[in-house]
Amino acid sequence: MKKVTVFDSTLRDGAQAEGVSFSVEDKIKIVKALDRLGLDYVEAGNPGSNPKDLEFFERIKSVELKNTKIAAFGSTRRRGISPSEDGNLQALLGAGTDTVAIFGKSWDFHVTDIINATLQENIEMIYDTILYLKENGKTVVFDAEHFFDGYKNNAEYALKTLDAAVQAGADCLCLCDTNGGAFPDEIYDITKLVAEKFAVPIGIHAHNDCGMAVANTIMAVKAGAVHVQGTMTGFGERCGNTNLSTVIPNLQLKLDYSCIPEENMTELTHIAREVSEIANLKLNDREPYVGKTAFAHKGGMHIDGVSKNSKSFEHIDPSLVGNERKFLTSEVAGRTTILSMIKKIAPNIEKSSPETTRIIDRLKELEYEGYQFEGAEGGFELLIRKELGKYKPFFELETFKTIGEHMSNENMQTATAMIKINVDGKTEITAAEGDGPVNALDKALRKALEVFYPSLAEVHLTDYKVRVLDGNSATASKVRVLIESSDGEESWTTVGVSKDIIEASWKALVDSIEYKLIKDIENKYKSFL
Repeated sequence: MKKVTVFDSTLRDGAQAEGVSFSVEDKIKIVKALDRLGLDYVEAGNPGSNPKDLEFFERIKSVELKNTKIAAFGSTRRRGISPSEDGNLQALLGAGTDTVAIFGKSWDFHVTDIINATLQENIEMIYDTILYLKENGKTVVFDAEHFFDGYKNNAEYALKTLDAAVQAGADCLCLCDTNGGAFPDEIYDITKLVAEKFAVPIGIHAHNDCGMAVANTIMAVKAGAVHVQGTMTGFGERCGNTNLSTVIPNLQLKLDYSCIPEENMTELTHIAREVSEIANLKLNDREPYVGKTAFAHKGGMHIDGVSKNSKSFEHIDPSLVGNERKFLTSEVAGRTTILSMIKKIAPNIEKSSPETTRIIDRLKELEYEGYQFEGAEGGFELLIRKELGKYKPFFELETFKTIGEHMSNENMQTATAMIKINVDGKTEITAAEGDGPVNALDKALRKALEVFYPSLAEVHLTDYKVRVLDGNSATASKVRVLIESSDGEESWTTVGVSKDIIEASWKALVDSIEYKLIKDIENKYKSFL
Protein backbone atom coordinates (compact mmCIF):
# COMPACT_ATOMS: atom_id res chain seq x y z
CA MET A 1 0.00 0.00 0.00
CA LYS A 2 1.30 3.44 -0.94
CA LYS A 3 1.43 5.89 1.97
CA VAL A 4 -0.62 9.11 1.85
CA THR A 5 0.18 11.59 4.60
CA VAL A 6 -2.92 13.00 6.30
CA PHE A 7 -2.65 16.59 7.50
CA ASP A 8 -5.68 17.62 9.56
CA SER A 9 -6.64 21.30 9.71
CA THR A 10 -9.72 21.04 11.93
CA LEU A 11 -8.20 23.31 14.58
CA ARG A 12 -7.11 25.97 12.10
CA ASP A 13 -9.23 25.96 8.92
CA GLY A 14 -12.10 24.29 10.76
CA ALA A 15 -12.02 27.01 13.42
CA GLN A 16 -12.81 29.51 10.66
CA ALA A 17 -16.24 27.94 10.11
CA GLU A 18 -19.27 29.97 11.08
CA GLY A 19 -20.46 29.07 14.58
CA VAL A 20 -17.22 27.36 15.66
CA SER A 21 -15.12 28.65 18.54
CA PHE A 22 -12.68 26.27 20.19
CA SER A 23 -11.40 26.74 23.71
CA VAL A 24 -7.87 25.57 24.50
CA GLU A 25 -9.38 22.55 26.24
CA ASP A 26 -11.46 21.79 23.13
CA LYS A 27 -8.35 21.87 20.96
CA ILE A 28 -6.44 19.54 23.24
CA LYS A 29 -9.35 17.08 23.30
CA ILE A 30 -9.53 17.07 19.50
CA VAL A 31 -5.78 16.54 19.16
CA LYS A 32 -5.99 13.52 21.47
CA ALA A 33 -8.91 12.12 19.45
CA LEU A 34 -7.10 12.56 16.13
CA ASP A 35 -3.97 11.00 17.62
CA ARG A 36 -6.03 7.93 18.59
CA LEU A 37 -7.21 7.71 14.99
CA GLY A 38 -3.60 7.81 13.85
CA LEU A 39 -3.42 10.97 11.73
CA ASP A 40 0.07 12.08 10.75
CA TYR A 41 -0.25 15.82 11.40
CA VAL A 42 -2.61 18.21 13.12
CA GLU A 43 -2.32 21.84 12.07
CA ALA A 44 -3.25 23.44 15.36
CA GLY A 45 -3.45 27.16 14.67
CA ASN A 46 -1.53 30.37 14.11
CA PRO A 47 0.57 31.27 17.17
CA GLY A 48 1.02 34.78 15.82
CA SER A 49 -2.70 35.52 15.61
CA ASN A 50 -4.09 35.29 19.15
CA PRO A 51 -3.18 34.50 22.79
CA LYS A 52 -5.40 31.38 22.82
CA ASP A 53 -3.26 29.68 20.19
CA LEU A 54 -0.12 30.69 22.05
CA GLU A 55 -1.48 29.03 25.19
CA PHE A 56 -2.40 25.90 23.22
CA PHE A 57 1.10 25.48 21.76
CA GLU A 58 2.59 25.84 25.22
CA ARG A 59 0.24 23.31 26.82
CA ILE A 60 0.40 20.74 24.02
CA LYS A 61 4.11 20.31 24.66
CA SER A 62 3.28 18.31 27.79
CA VAL A 63 0.74 16.07 26.05
CA GLU A 64 2.10 12.68 25.01
CA LEU A 65 1.03 11.79 21.45
CA LYS A 66 1.63 8.38 19.89
CA ASN A 67 0.92 9.02 16.21
CA THR A 68 0.41 12.69 15.50
CA LYS A 69 2.83 15.56 15.01
CA ILE A 70 1.68 19.11 15.72
CA ALA A 71 2.16 21.75 13.02
CA ALA A 72 2.00 25.52 13.46
CA PHE A 73 0.59 27.70 10.69
CA GLY A 74 1.57 31.11 9.38
CA SER A 75 2.27 33.24 6.34
CA THR A 76 5.34 34.31 4.45
CA ARG A 77 7.19 37.33 5.81
CA ARG A 78 5.61 40.72 5.32
CA ARG A 79 6.73 42.86 2.43
CA GLY A 80 9.70 45.09 3.12
CA ILE A 81 11.11 43.37 6.22
CA SER A 82 13.42 40.44 6.85
CA PRO A 83 12.20 37.14 8.34
CA SER A 84 14.05 37.82 11.59
CA GLU A 85 12.06 41.04 11.98
CA ASP A 86 8.69 39.47 11.25
CA GLY A 87 6.65 38.96 14.42
CA ASN A 88 4.55 36.20 12.88
CA LEU A 89 7.62 34.13 12.01
CA GLN A 90 9.08 34.66 15.47
CA ALA A 91 5.82 33.39 16.96
CA LEU A 92 6.02 30.32 14.71
CA LEU A 93 9.50 29.55 16.01
CA GLY A 94 8.31 30.15 19.57
CA ALA A 95 5.52 27.60 19.16
CA GLY A 96 8.18 24.91 19.33
CA THR A 97 6.73 22.57 16.68
CA ASP A 98 9.03 20.59 14.41
CA THR A 99 6.69 21.20 11.46
CA VAL A 100 5.46 24.52 10.11
CA ALA A 101 2.92 25.17 7.35
CA ILE A 102 3.52 28.42 5.52
CA PHE A 103 1.12 29.88 2.99
CA GLY A 104 2.23 32.15 0.19
CA LYS A 105 0.56 33.69 -2.85
CA SER A 106 0.71 31.77 -6.13
CA TRP A 107 -1.92 33.78 -8.03
CA ASP A 108 -0.47 36.92 -9.62
CA PHE A 109 -3.78 38.76 -9.14
CA HIS A 110 -3.53 38.30 -5.37
CA VAL A 111 0.06 39.49 -5.36
CA THR A 112 -0.56 42.73 -7.22
CA ASP A 113 -4.14 43.58 -6.19
CA ILE A 114 -4.53 42.14 -2.68
CA ILE A 115 -1.15 42.42 -0.91
CA ASN A 116 0.07 45.20 -3.22
CA ALA A 117 3.45 43.64 -3.92
CA THR A 118 5.39 43.13 -7.13
CA LEU A 119 5.61 39.62 -8.56
CA GLN A 120 9.33 39.49 -7.78
CA GLU A 121 8.79 40.70 -4.22
CA ASN A 122 6.37 37.82 -3.65
CA ILE A 123 8.90 35.28 -4.99
CA GLU A 124 11.48 36.68 -2.57
CA MET A 125 9.02 36.59 0.34
CA ILE A 126 8.40 32.88 -0.30
CA TYR A 127 12.08 32.05 -0.69
CA ASP A 128 13.32 34.08 2.30
CA THR A 129 10.65 32.72 4.64
CA ILE A 130 11.18 29.06 3.86
CA LEU A 131 14.95 29.37 3.89
CA TYR A 132 14.79 31.07 7.30
CA LEU A 133 12.59 28.32 8.74
CA LYS A 134 14.80 25.59 7.29
CA GLU A 135 17.86 27.27 8.83
CA ASN A 136 16.01 27.03 12.13
CA GLY A 137 15.55 23.30 11.72
CA LYS A 138 11.88 23.18 10.70
CA THR A 139 10.07 20.78 8.39
CA VAL A 140 8.22 23.14 6.05
CA VAL A 141 4.98 22.52 4.20
CA PHE A 142 4.44 25.26 1.63
CA ASP A 143 0.74 25.94 1.06
CA ALA A 144 0.56 27.49 -2.41
CA GLU A 145 -2.53 29.59 -1.82
CA HIS A 146 -4.96 29.93 -4.78
CA PHE A 147 -2.64 27.72 -6.81
CA PHE A 148 -5.20 26.34 -9.25
CA ASP A 149 -6.73 29.76 -9.97
CA GLY A 150 -3.21 31.14 -10.26
CA TYR A 151 -2.16 28.40 -12.67
CA LYS A 152 -5.19 28.94 -14.89
CA ASN A 153 -4.54 32.69 -14.93
CA ASN A 154 -0.74 32.65 -15.25
CA ALA A 155 0.78 29.18 -15.25
CA GLU A 156 4.34 30.36 -15.61
CA TYR A 157 4.18 32.55 -12.52
CA ALA A 158 2.32 29.99 -10.40
CA LEU A 159 5.05 27.45 -11.12
CA LYS A 160 7.73 30.02 -10.26
CA THR A 161 6.29 30.33 -6.77
CA LEU A 162 6.62 26.56 -6.32
CA ASP A 163 10.15 26.63 -7.68
CA ALA A 164 11.10 29.36 -5.19
CA ALA A 165 9.76 27.20 -2.36
CA VAL A 166 11.70 24.15 -3.59
CA GLN A 167 14.92 26.13 -3.99
CA ALA A 168 14.56 27.35 -0.41
CA GLY A 169 14.18 23.78 0.86
CA ALA A 170 10.43 23.19 1.25
CA ASP A 171 9.68 19.61 2.27
CA CYS A 172 6.21 19.52 0.67
CA LEU A 173 4.35 21.61 -1.91
CA CYS A 174 0.65 21.70 -1.08
CA LEU A 175 -1.51 22.92 -3.96
CA CYS A 176 -4.51 24.86 -2.65
CA ASP A 177 -7.88 25.23 -4.33
CA THR A 178 -8.57 28.09 -1.95
CA ASN A 179 -11.74 29.34 -3.62
CA GLY A 180 -13.07 25.80 -4.10
CA GLY A 181 -13.93 26.47 -7.73
CA ALA A 182 -11.84 23.91 -9.61
CA PHE A 183 -13.26 20.76 -11.20
CA PRO A 184 -11.81 17.24 -10.75
CA ASP A 185 -10.40 17.04 -14.30
CA GLU A 186 -8.57 20.36 -13.79
CA ILE A 187 -7.21 19.21 -10.43
CA TYR A 188 -5.96 15.96 -11.96
CA ASP A 189 -4.24 17.53 -14.98
CA ILE A 190 -2.55 20.35 -13.05
CA THR A 191 -1.48 18.17 -10.11
CA LYS A 192 -0.03 15.57 -12.47
CA LEU A 193 2.03 18.23 -14.23
CA VAL A 194 3.36 19.58 -10.91
CA ALA A 195 4.13 16.09 -9.55
CA GLU A 196 6.15 15.29 -12.67
CA LYS A 197 7.99 18.63 -12.57
CA PHE A 198 9.12 18.72 -8.93
CA ALA A 199 10.96 16.05 -6.98
CA VAL A 200 9.36 16.85 -3.62
CA PRO A 201 6.11 15.45 -2.17
CA ILE A 202 2.99 17.15 -3.55
CA GLY A 203 -0.08 17.83 -1.43
CA ILE A 204 -3.68 18.92 -2.03
CA HIS A 205 -5.81 21.35 -0.01
CA ALA A 206 -9.33 21.61 -1.39
CA HIS A 207 -12.36 23.67 -0.40
CA ASN A 208 -15.93 22.59 -1.03
CA ASP A 209 -17.52 25.63 -2.66
CA CYS A 210 -18.58 23.59 -5.70
CA GLY A 211 -19.28 20.47 -3.65
CA MET A 212 -16.20 18.75 -5.08
CA ALA A 213 -13.58 18.92 -2.33
CA VAL A 214 -13.53 15.16 -1.73
CA ALA A 215 -13.57 14.32 -5.45
CA ASN A 216 -10.82 16.87 -6.10
CA THR A 217 -8.69 15.40 -3.34
CA ILE A 218 -9.10 11.86 -4.67
CA MET A 219 -8.20 13.00 -8.19
CA ALA A 220 -5.12 14.83 -6.92
CA VAL A 221 -3.92 11.65 -5.21
CA LYS A 222 -4.51 9.68 -8.40
CA ALA A 223 -2.41 12.32 -10.18
CA GLY A 224 0.49 11.89 -7.79
CA ALA A 225 -0.26 13.83 -4.59
CA VAL A 226 0.90 12.00 -1.46
CA HIS A 227 -0.20 14.56 1.15
CA VAL A 228 -3.86 15.45 1.76
CA GLN A 229 -5.22 18.27 3.88
CA GLY A 230 -8.74 18.66 5.23
CA THR A 231 -10.86 18.76 8.36
CA MET A 232 -12.24 15.75 10.18
CA THR A 233 -15.90 16.28 9.31
CA GLY A 234 -15.51 18.83 6.53
CA PHE A 235 -16.43 22.02 8.35
CA GLY A 236 -14.43 25.14 7.57
CA GLU A 237 -14.53 28.51 5.87
CA ARG A 238 -17.66 29.13 3.72
CA CYS A 239 -18.80 25.72 2.41
CA GLY A 240 -16.06 23.87 4.26
CA ASN A 241 -12.96 21.85 3.48
CA THR A 242 -12.21 18.37 2.26
CA ASN A 243 -13.93 15.95 4.61
CA LEU A 244 -11.25 13.61 5.92
CA SER A 245 -13.82 11.20 7.36
CA THR A 246 -14.82 10.57 3.74
CA VAL A 247 -11.42 10.82 2.05
CA ILE A 248 -9.60 8.46 4.42
CA PRO A 249 -11.86 5.42 3.88
CA ASN A 250 -12.19 6.18 0.17
CA LEU A 251 -8.43 6.08 -0.25
CA GLN A 252 -7.70 3.25 2.17
CA LEU A 253 -10.65 0.92 1.66
CA LYS A 254 -11.32 1.57 -2.02
CA LEU A 255 -7.99 2.52 -3.59
CA ASP A 256 -5.49 0.62 -1.42
CA TYR A 257 -3.61 3.63 -0.05
CA SER A 258 -2.42 3.71 3.55
CA CYS A 259 -3.73 6.78 5.43
CA ILE A 260 -4.04 5.60 9.04
CA PRO A 261 -3.07 2.37 10.84
CA GLU A 262 -5.36 -0.35 9.53
CA GLU A 263 -6.51 -1.35 13.00
CA ASN A 264 -7.69 2.22 13.69
CA MET A 265 -10.18 2.41 10.82
CA THR A 266 -12.94 1.06 13.06
CA GLU A 267 -12.52 4.18 15.22
CA LEU A 268 -13.41 6.53 12.35
CA THR A 269 -17.13 6.92 13.07
CA HIS A 270 -16.62 7.45 16.79
CA ILE A 271 -13.84 10.02 16.27
CA ALA A 272 -15.83 11.94 13.63
CA ARG A 273 -18.80 12.17 15.98
CA GLU A 274 -16.60 13.10 18.93
CA VAL A 275 -14.99 15.96 17.01
CA SER A 276 -18.41 17.23 15.93
CA GLU A 277 -19.64 17.07 19.51
CA ILE A 278 -16.65 19.06 20.79
CA ALA A 279 -17.12 21.62 18.01
CA ASN A 280 -20.80 21.87 19.00
CA LEU A 281 -21.83 21.05 15.44
CA LYS A 282 -24.39 18.42 14.52
CA LEU A 283 -22.83 15.82 12.24
CA ASN A 284 -24.83 15.45 9.05
CA ASP A 285 -26.88 12.26 9.42
CA ARG A 286 -26.25 11.48 5.74
CA GLU A 287 -22.48 11.90 5.93
CA PRO A 288 -20.81 9.09 3.96
CA TYR A 289 -19.30 6.33 6.08
CA VAL A 290 -19.82 7.97 9.50
CA GLY A 291 -23.37 9.42 9.38
CA LYS A 292 -26.24 7.90 11.33
CA THR A 293 -28.07 6.99 8.11
CA ALA A 294 -25.02 6.03 6.03
CA PHE A 295 -26.08 2.39 6.33
CA ALA A 296 -29.79 2.85 7.09
CA HIS A 297 -32.35 0.88 5.10
CA LYS A 298 -36.09 1.51 4.98
CA GLY A 299 -37.61 -0.12 1.91
CA GLY A 300 -38.71 -3.70 2.44
CA MET A 301 -36.90 -4.96 -0.68
CA HIS A 302 -33.69 -3.25 0.39
CA ILE A 303 -33.91 -4.69 3.88
CA ASP A 304 -34.61 -8.16 2.53
CA GLY A 305 -31.65 -7.90 0.16
CA VAL A 306 -29.23 -6.72 2.85
CA SER A 307 -30.45 -9.42 5.22
CA LYS A 308 -29.57 -12.05 2.63
CA ASN A 309 -26.32 -10.49 1.43
CA SER A 310 -25.19 -7.07 2.66
CA LYS A 311 -23.40 -6.14 -0.56
CA SER A 312 -26.74 -6.07 -2.35
CA PHE A 313 -27.33 -2.53 -1.02
CA GLU A 314 -24.14 -1.60 0.86
CA HIS A 315 -20.83 -0.62 -0.73
CA ILE A 316 -18.82 -1.70 2.36
CA ASP A 317 -19.44 -3.49 5.64
CA PRO A 318 -20.30 -0.64 8.06
CA SER A 319 -18.25 -2.26 10.82
CA LEU A 320 -15.08 -1.49 8.85
CA VAL A 321 -15.47 2.19 9.81
CA GLY A 322 -17.06 1.59 13.19
CA ASN A 323 -20.59 2.37 12.02
CA GLU A 324 -23.60 0.10 12.16
CA ARG A 325 -26.40 -1.03 9.90
CA LYS A 326 -29.90 0.23 10.68
CA PHE A 327 -33.22 -1.13 9.52
CA LEU A 328 -35.59 1.81 9.83
CA THR A 329 -38.88 1.32 11.54
CA SER A 330 -41.93 2.27 9.49
CA GLU A 331 -45.02 0.80 7.89
CA VAL A 332 -43.04 0.05 4.71
CA ALA A 333 -40.15 -1.67 6.46
CA GLY A 334 -41.65 -5.15 6.64
CA ARG A 335 -42.21 -7.67 9.40
CA THR A 336 -38.57 -8.83 9.45
CA THR A 337 -37.32 -5.38 10.42
CA ILE A 338 -39.88 -4.96 13.17
CA LEU A 339 -39.04 -8.43 14.49
CA SER A 340 -35.32 -7.58 14.69
CA MET A 341 -36.19 -4.63 16.94
CA ILE A 342 -38.51 -6.76 19.08
CA LYS A 343 -35.87 -9.47 19.55
CA LYS A 344 -33.49 -6.96 21.13
CA ILE A 345 -35.98 -6.77 24.00
CA ALA A 346 -37.70 -10.17 23.84
CA PRO A 347 -35.50 -12.74 22.01
CA ASN A 348 -38.17 -15.47 22.26
CA ILE A 349 -40.70 -13.59 20.08
CA GLU A 350 -41.07 -14.98 16.53
CA LYS A 351 -42.38 -13.52 13.28
CA SER A 352 -45.64 -15.43 13.68
CA SER A 353 -46.12 -14.54 17.35
CA PRO A 354 -49.28 -12.57 18.20
CA GLU A 355 -47.11 -9.97 19.93
CA THR A 356 -45.40 -9.18 16.62
CA THR A 357 -48.75 -8.66 14.90
CA ARG A 358 -49.97 -6.48 17.77
CA ILE A 359 -46.87 -4.27 17.66
CA ILE A 360 -47.06 -3.88 13.89
CA ASP A 361 -50.74 -2.95 14.10
CA ARG A 362 -49.98 -0.40 16.83
CA LEU A 363 -47.14 1.02 14.75
CA LYS A 364 -49.47 1.50 11.79
CA GLU A 365 -52.07 3.18 14.01
CA LEU A 366 -49.54 5.62 15.41
CA GLU A 367 -48.03 6.43 12.02
CA TYR A 368 -51.55 7.13 10.75
CA GLU A 369 -51.91 9.58 13.63
CA GLY A 370 -48.71 11.32 12.55
CA TYR A 371 -45.96 9.53 14.48
CA GLN A 372 -42.75 8.70 12.64
CA PHE A 373 -40.42 6.12 14.14
CA GLU A 374 -37.85 5.72 11.38
CA GLY A 375 -35.96 8.65 12.92
CA ALA A 376 -36.98 7.89 16.49
CA GLU A 377 -35.76 4.41 17.33
CA GLY A 378 -35.66 5.30 21.02
CA GLY A 379 -39.36 6.05 20.93
CA PHE A 380 -40.09 2.81 19.07
CA GLU A 381 -38.17 0.76 21.61
CA LEU A 382 -40.37 2.23 24.34
CA LEU A 383 -43.47 1.39 22.27
CA ILE A 384 -42.34 -2.25 22.07
CA ARG A 385 -41.72 -2.39 25.80
CA LYS A 386 -45.19 -1.00 26.51
CA GLU A 387 -46.90 -3.49 24.18
CA LEU A 388 -44.95 -6.41 25.69
CA GLY A 389 -45.64 -5.33 29.27
CA LYS A 390 -41.94 -4.68 29.88
CA TYR A 391 -42.35 -1.03 30.77
CA LYS A 392 -42.72 0.66 34.14
CA PRO A 393 -42.73 4.48 34.30
CA PHE A 394 -39.93 6.03 36.33
CA PHE A 395 -42.09 8.90 37.54
CA GLU A 396 -45.62 10.24 37.49
CA LEU A 397 -46.53 13.75 36.47
CA GLU A 398 -48.93 15.45 38.84
CA THR A 399 -49.00 18.83 37.09
CA PHE A 400 -46.97 21.26 35.04
CA LYS A 401 -47.55 24.84 34.03
CA THR A 402 -45.70 27.08 31.57
CA ILE A 403 -45.82 30.88 31.49
CA GLY A 404 -44.46 32.88 28.57
CA GLU A 405 -43.32 36.50 28.77
CA HIS A 406 -42.42 38.89 25.99
CA MET A 407 -40.58 42.11 26.82
CA SER A 408 -41.05 44.33 23.79
CA ASN A 409 -38.74 47.06 25.00
CA GLU A 410 -35.85 44.65 25.24
CA ASN A 411 -36.98 42.43 22.34
CA MET A 412 -36.69 39.37 24.58
CA GLN A 413 -38.88 36.34 25.09
CA THR A 414 -38.53 34.17 28.18
CA ALA A 415 -40.62 31.46 29.78
CA THR A 416 -41.02 29.80 33.14
CA ALA A 417 -42.10 26.22 33.79
CA MET A 418 -43.32 24.83 37.10
CA ILE A 419 -43.60 21.08 37.53
CA LYS A 420 -44.70 18.61 40.20
CA ILE A 421 -43.70 14.94 39.89
CA ASN A 422 -43.95 11.83 42.02
CA VAL A 423 -41.29 9.11 42.26
CA ASP A 424 -42.13 6.10 44.44
CA GLY A 425 -44.42 8.17 46.63
CA LYS A 426 -41.99 11.07 47.00
CA THR A 427 -43.00 14.43 45.54
CA GLU A 428 -40.68 16.97 43.97
CA ILE A 429 -41.73 20.47 42.91
CA THR A 430 -39.39 22.64 40.84
CA ALA A 431 -39.39 25.59 38.47
CA ALA A 432 -37.01 26.76 35.78
CA GLU A 433 -36.60 29.54 33.25
CA GLY A 434 -35.79 28.95 29.61
CA ASP A 435 -35.72 30.36 26.13
CA GLY A 436 -39.33 29.55 25.38
CA PRO A 437 -41.79 27.19 27.10
CA VAL A 438 -40.31 23.93 25.77
CA ASN A 439 -36.81 24.81 26.93
CA ALA A 440 -38.15 25.88 30.33
CA LEU A 441 -40.17 22.66 30.65
CA ASP A 442 -37.15 20.57 29.72
CA LYS A 443 -35.01 22.29 32.36
CA ALA A 444 -37.67 21.99 35.06
CA LEU A 445 -38.28 18.30 34.39
CA ARG A 446 -34.60 17.41 34.46
CA LYS A 447 -34.06 19.52 37.58
CA ALA A 448 -36.82 17.64 39.38
CA LEU A 449 -35.73 14.18 38.24
CA GLU A 450 -32.01 14.66 38.93
CA VAL A 451 -32.89 14.50 42.63
CA PHE A 452 -33.80 10.84 42.08
CA TYR A 453 -31.75 10.00 38.98
CA PRO A 454 -28.38 11.87 39.07
CA SER A 455 -27.25 10.42 35.71
CA LEU A 456 -29.73 12.73 33.96
CA ALA A 457 -27.27 15.57 34.60
CA GLU A 458 -25.21 14.08 31.74
CA VAL A 459 -28.09 14.36 29.26
CA HIS A 460 -28.65 17.31 26.96
CA LEU A 461 -30.80 17.97 23.91
CA THR A 462 -28.80 18.04 20.69
CA ASP A 463 -31.66 18.64 18.25
CA TYR A 464 -35.31 19.69 18.31
CA LYS A 465 -37.51 19.50 15.24
CA VAL A 466 -41.14 20.47 14.74
CA ARG A 467 -43.14 19.38 11.71
CA VAL A 468 -46.66 20.64 10.95
CA LEU A 469 -48.64 17.62 9.75
CA ASP A 470 -51.81 19.29 8.49
CA GLY A 471 -51.25 22.79 7.19
CA ASN A 472 -54.91 23.16 6.21
CA SER A 473 -55.86 23.50 9.87
CA ALA A 474 -53.59 26.53 10.31
CA THR A 475 -52.71 27.12 13.96
CA ALA A 476 -54.90 24.17 15.01
CA SER A 477 -52.75 21.78 12.99
CA LYS A 478 -51.32 18.63 14.48
CA VAL A 479 -47.55 18.79 14.96
CA ARG A 480 -44.84 16.15 15.29
CA VAL A 481 -41.89 16.88 17.56
CA LEU A 482 -38.61 14.97 17.27
CA ILE A 483 -36.09 15.37 20.07
CA GLU A 484 -32.53 14.06 19.84
CA SER A 485 -30.69 13.65 23.13
CA SER A 486 -27.17 12.65 24.08
CA ASP A 487 -25.30 11.71 27.24
CA GLY A 488 -21.92 12.18 25.58
CA GLU A 489 -21.60 8.49 24.77
CA GLU A 490 -24.83 7.63 22.98
CA SER A 491 -27.50 9.56 21.10
CA TRP A 492 -31.20 8.68 20.76
CA THR A 493 -34.33 10.24 19.29
CA THR A 494 -37.90 10.24 20.53
CA VAL A 495 -41.15 11.56 19.11
CA GLY A 496 -44.40 13.15 20.25
CA VAL A 497 -47.52 14.14 18.30
CA SER A 498 -50.35 16.46 19.32
CA LYS A 499 -52.32 19.53 18.24
CA ASP A 500 -50.60 21.26 21.17
CA ILE A 501 -46.89 21.79 20.57
CA ILE A 502 -46.19 21.83 24.31
CA GLU A 503 -47.92 18.48 24.78
CA ALA A 504 -46.12 16.97 21.76
CA SER A 505 -42.81 18.21 23.16
CA TRP A 506 -43.68 16.84 26.60
CA LYS A 507 -44.34 13.36 25.18
CA ALA A 508 -41.00 13.36 23.38
CA LEU A 509 -39.16 14.71 26.45
CA VAL A 510 -40.60 12.05 28.75
CA ASP A 511 -39.71 9.26 26.34
CA SER A 512 -36.20 10.68 25.97
CA ILE A 513 -35.61 10.61 29.72
CA GLU A 514 -37.17 7.20 30.25
CA TYR A 515 -35.10 5.73 27.41
CA LYS A 516 -31.94 6.99 29.13
CA LEU A 517 -32.99 5.54 32.50
CA ILE A 518 -33.82 2.15 30.96
CA LYS A 519 -30.39 2.05 29.30
CA ASP A 520 -28.72 2.94 32.61
CA ILE A 521 -30.38 -0.07 34.24
CA GLU A 522 -29.40 -2.38 31.37
CA ASN A 523 -25.78 -1.18 31.40
CA LYS A 524 -25.59 -1.61 35.16
CA TYR A 525 -26.93 -5.15 34.81
CA LYS A 526 -24.39 -5.97 32.08
CA SER A 527 -21.54 -4.75 34.28
CA PHE A 528 -22.39 -7.48 36.80
CA LEU A 529 -22.30 -10.26 34.19
